[in-house]
Amino acid sequence: MTTANKTNSTPLGVEEILPQIPDCDVELADIGRVTKKDSNDPYLVAFAEPFDAECPRTWSNGKKWTVTDVLSATGFNRIMLSTIMAPALPVIAKELHMSSTESVMALSAYMLATAFGPLVFGPLSEIYGRAPTLHVSNIWFLIWNLVCGFANTKGLLIASRLLAGLGASAVYSLAGGVLGDIWTPEQRGKTLGVYLLIPLLGCAVGPIIGGFMAGTSTWRWIFWSTSAFQAVMTVASFLAFHETYAPVILRRKAARIRRETGDERYRTAEERLIGKRSLTQVLSKGLSRPIRLLAFNHIIQITALVSAVEYGLLYIVLTTLSILYQDLYRESVDISGLHYLAPCLGELVGSQIGGPLMSTIFKRLKRRENGAMRPEFHIPILLPGAIIAASGFLLYGWAAHFRTYWLVVDLGVFLAAFGGQVSGMPEQAYVIDSFPEYTSSATAASQFVRSLTAFGFPLFAPTFYAALGYGWGNTLLGFLALAIFVPTPIVIWMYGPKLRANARGIF
Repeated sequence: MTTANKTNSTPLGVEEILPQIPDCDVELADIGRVTKKDSNDPYLVAFAEPFDAECPRTWSNGKKWTVTDVLSATGFNRIMLSTIMAPALPVIAKELHMSSTESVMALSAYMLATAFGPLVFGPLSEIYGRAPTLHVSNIWFLIWNLVCGFANTKGLLIASRLLAGLGASAVYSLAGGVLGDIWTPEQRGKTLGVYLLIPLLGCAVGPIIGGFMAGTSTWRWIFWSTSAFQAVMTVASFLAFHETYAPVILRRKAARIRRETGDERYRTAEERLIGKRSLTQVLSKGLSRPIRLLAFNHIIQITALVSAVEYGLLYIVLTTLSILYQDLYRESVDISGLHYLAPCLGELVGSQIGGPLMSTIFKRLKRRENGAMRPEFHIPILLPGAIIAASGFLLYGWAAHFRTYWLVVDLGVFLAAFGGQVSGMPEQAYVIDSFPEYTSSATAASQFVRSLTAFGFPLFAPTFYAALGYGWGNTLLGFLALAIFVPTPIVIWMYGPKLRANARGIF
């Protein structure tokens, strides 16, 4: 991009910006407002045109995948910790004298923290950068996860799980931001599929690992072993993770030029827009952005609702599956944990089919529109994914109700996880492409609601199934999913462009 002063004050929508300016400019676009450029301003610090080695969108694929893989591996450990305790809950409850509700609280406190953490980490990554936010959260998470392994009271275990969850939560807001920083919309499906491969594996195999650790050793190794892995990933992130947020990269570039030249007139577009705002003003506006998006932006409200229902249903499955097999099928703790291979495979297959399929559909719709791109092009696969997920819940519930062969139950769980993943990916891609400048804040707003359901749904799941049984209980859950998911792609497709155009003033 050329150095240019933004002099025309007419705001443009994202779909108007993309044909006019290079990809990297979308990261600066607007910082509230995108306007026409004046190429005669020598003091505006921007990326060089047409390619700049510092621009994240023009990095080599090797560098992009290195950053993506580091974040993905970090997410594996953090997300695995959300479910790894599930099979060990009876053992932990007995040793620490916890009621069943208190033991579930120890599991769910982690997810409660992931609701509030992104509201802070997301905006901070847009102020100070993705890399510092990742490093600080890595260290914080490592400390408190280690404390979990030494907890000798139920209060300490619940509190340390909550604090560990705060550190783990950064990855939920960073992932969307980083992927949006370095990959183009056409690559969104493929890169989401590859990125999610490892974290989804962690989410599902966590209970398998936890079950065998609790059954053959002590549940404390759940936390000691994952802390050792986290220490390795913390070192790896310092060595291999590069800053990806374009405004932060440009601010550093401008500061370097000012030091070298002694000329204070060199400024980025963002610095000129912010002007002489105090740090307090910058932080207050940045930290309040996710809440403002959730309160006033209809796109975030719609996608957050879909994501919340999907996530809540997934965590009902993940927190009750082992209990189902222990209670109804009389299996041991470690053997019951093996059934988590079903949701694991469902999510993995869903991500690897859904991602490329989403990219293929996006490219076809783009060609049909003569090269024009809209975030709505990601949405079509949401509906079939929802139907598959609802069907899976019905099969899972009634198979468990009649105590059929365990493989039928696992097939239902597989379909529920597969469909949930296929329907969840377009929602994530849509948020990333609808908010290119503030992806982390937008993701944090959505994550807030989904983490609350992941925290809350498992708390009432035992009572819910006790009252309705697995058959009617899962029937109700399946129809709830259909009631939320079926209208969503229709609403987004018809009204998405208008909602995005009306959302510009919220930032």
